[in-house]
This record gives sequence, C-alpha cells and structure tokens, in this order.
Amino acid sequence: MVELADLTATEMARRMRAGTLAPETLMHACLERIAAREGDVRAFAHFDPSSARVASAAQGPLYGLPIGVKDVLDTADMPSQYGSPIWAGHRPRADAAAVAWARAAGAVVIGKTVTTEFATRTPGPTANPHDPARTPGGSSSGSAAGVAAGFFPLAFATQTAGSIIRPAAFCGVVGYKPSFGAIARNGMKVMSESLDTIGAMARSVADCALFVGAVARRDLGDPERKPDRAPRIGVCRSPSWSYAAPETQALLSDAADRLARAGAQISRRELPESMQALDDAHPLVMQAESAASMGWEMLAARHRISDLLRERLEWGLSHDATDLDRARAVFVTSQNAMPGAMEALDILLTPSAMGEAPLGLHSTGEPVFNSYWTALHVPCVTVPAGKGPNGMPLGIQIVGRRGEDRKTLAWAAWVENVMS
Repeated sequence: MVELADLTATEMARRMRAGTLAPETLMHACLERIAAREGDVRAFAHFDPSSARVASAAQGPLYGLPIGVKDVLDTADMPSQYGSPIWAGHRPRADAAAVAWARAAGAVVIGKTVTTEFATRTPGPTANPHDPARTPGGSSSGSAAGVAAGFFPLAFATQTAGSIIRPAAFCGVVGYKPSFGAIARNGMKVMSESLDTIGAMARSVADCALFVGAVARRDLGDPERKPDRAPRIGVCRSPSWSYAAPETQALLSDAADRLARAGAQISRRELPESMQALDDAHPLVMQAESAASMGWEMLAARHRISDLLRERLEWGLSHDATDLDRARAVFVTSQNAMPGAMEALDILLTPSAMGEAPLGLHSTGEPVFNSYWTALHVPCVTVPAGKGPNGMPLGIQIVGRRGEDRKTLAWAAWVENVMS
C-alpha cells in the first residue's frame, strides 16, 4: 500500500475533492516524512514547519497540495538566497509570479528547496534519497530529491541546460520542462534570458500537467486519458551519444522495443548536422548572458562568487557582442530546423542523462543530453524507466514540438504507462 506522503498529486487532489482526505492530514504526513529523512537528504534551503501548517484559503485546482519552491524563485514570506552567500537572509517583498499563481490555485508552499549557486555551478548539500552518497543532480537538487523522498508531491524547478530533466531522472521522478516562456519568470533570479525556463518536478506526468496548467493558467489536458492511437516515435540518440553510459545505451534500445510491442511506430531519427553548432553556441549564450545578468554581483561582490562560477562568467564576458549575436543566430537557425527534424513524428525519445547518478556531492552531473533541447525551446518530459547497474533510477526523455505541450504531455503519459 502506498503511503499518503508518496501518493501522486492528482490522487491527493481527488481524495480531497471527495472529502476522504483533509489538507491538514496530508500536510501532517509530509511533515512526518521530512522529520524522518531531511537530516540525510537535506533538500531544504529554508523550512519552517509552523508556516507550512498554514492552510490555503484558495479553493483552486491545487487546493491543499504542498509544494517545494526552488530557491531562485522569490517568496515574500521566506528567504530567497539563490544558493549564494551573497544573498544570505534576503527577504523579497513579493512572491515570484509563478509562486503567486500557485498559491492562488490553492497550493501551500512547504519550503524553499536547495539550488546550486545561482542555478549554475557549486552544488548545495542535497543528497540523492535513493543513495545519500550520490548526487541528486542539479541545479534543481532539492526539488527533485524532495519529491522523491515524499516531502512534497510537487515542486518548482528551472532549467538553463539540464537542471530539470537530469535531476528528475537521477532521483526517479517525473520532470517537465515546458516550452520556453510558458511560465512567467517575473520574480525569478534569471541568469540567461534566452534559456532559463521554469518547470516542474512531480510523481507522474498528470501531476505535471495539473501543476503547470494551474500556474501557467492554460489547459494542458488530462494525460491520464487514453489516446485513440499509439504514437509515432523517433528514437534520437542525439549528437551526445558517445557520452551515454552502457546502462543508458541499453535503456534506449529496451525502451524502443517495449514501446513498439505496445503499438508505437518506431523509427530512428537524428538531428540535422547543422544543429551540432549548438555545442559551442549554448555555453557561450548561457555564460555571456549570465555574466550580464549578474552585473551587480560581479561588480560589488565578485570575491563571494565561487572560483568555478566566476571563471565561467569571466569567460562569458571575454566574448564581444558579435560573438554573442552569432551564437544566438545558431539558436534561431536550429529552432527553425526543428519542425523538419520531427516531420511525420509525434515525439522524439532520447536519453535523459548520461547514466545513473554519479557518486559524490561535489558535482551534479553533465547536461549533455539536455542542453540542445533547452536551446531549441521545446517541451521535454523525463519519466522513470528502470534501474541502472547500482540500483539507481534511470529516466527516458520525451521531446515534443515547441508550443505543443499538451500533446507532448499526453504522449509522455503513454510512454510512462508502458515503461512503468
């Protein structure tokens, strides 16, 4: 029997609508789990049990659901410290727009979740709930680990390279990076104007649709509804295939076989060679834009930025506007080529990460299977898809067309059902 704290958000919401589950009972179950496991997982940058117990008065679609908020999104009633000592104790006057809309839909913010430094580099203390000796991934470390550990059923996450999809895969939960711009970024500590995307961590694809639909105020459908046909899937190893660990190579092959047996039309599909220019364009845009956005920190508190991040930001500043314009042009060219790369397909299937979560907390892993899709501004969903050689979760990534989030979520749920 699934414990209350481990239910999906959609099941929790159904029980509360039916009157068989009180919000106070749900919160108590989550707080008990936090008390039992937070000492090992360390998912929270800020947590106050007394404030978490304050019930929401809003009777919206997220009524009574506890949520974690990644600590790059502002909260008026909790510190927003962005994973940096520069902002220790900072108390914004207002919620980020996404947080405000979540509260308006009835969600209860249970705490702020750990992020890497400015959602880019130096990891925080969070450990993987499946093995505390391993990273949970990042930069949305606390959000992924908290959902996996049963601290909250839903959490905000953000992605500039691979910060939603990779940690979700490492922690065995569902991660959803919407189409670029689907969720308003007002009140977020934005680093890269061209890349930063707010998304969600949850326990099912339907949970993600519920959460993001409420926050973005758009109808993302009911992914649990069975489609009238099986999808047309392009299996895309991507230009990063040489980085795939043996377990990831085996996973992609096994997933294609299982989905074909379930009725999917499977074909192999690779990205156009021209998109390999994103290998150089993505890091340049990310670091140059991040350095520009951190003007105050770079000028007033440079010595309090970690050496590794400061080095990357200075590398970004070493490029002139012409270099940045060329890199942004690669984004546009690649985005325009994406519809052709998916012609006659519903979705692409590709790895979520290089392999299992690595040992150690000094690094959160590499985004080689994520940065292309972030630059292309397309919706991506990772769903759990088995275990690796050390018993750690593996995920498989579903990629759709930009703006077709509802369809992408529906097909992701179909894949999720087959792979579960």
